[in-house]
Amino acid sequence: MKNLKEDFVKIYQTERGLLLLMILNLILATALFIYSVVTLNPNASVVKTGYGDIGGYRDGTWLDMLAFPILALILGVLHGFLATRVFHKRGSGMAKFFLITTTALIFGTLLVAIRLHGEG
Repeated sequence: MKNLKEDFVKIYQTERGLLLLMILNLILATALFIYSVVTLNPNASVVKTGYGDIGGYRDGTWLDMLAFPILALILGVLHGFLATRVFHKRGSGMAKFFLITTTALIFGTLLVAIRLHGEG
């Protein structure tokens, strides 16, 4: 835990680009979490839960849509801590790459959630 705090302080003092990526990652994950929780529809018996190129939209229950808020928490919080560990072990470049990839995953997931909500 002590190394984690030291890494956060070092990132704050020296690596502003990495800090901005961490903040962007957290903001997008928060947006995904809020959007996916607000659009949950427990009254609906069937909702669109996925899309496949061959089969079209897949139906399921609203409980299946809990994957989006869980994914937002994992990508937002856990990957922020993992980025500090990557920074400690591999350096700033690899941590930035890790956060850019995570941010792209969050953005893609947000687009999928919006698309599924629009079809439901």
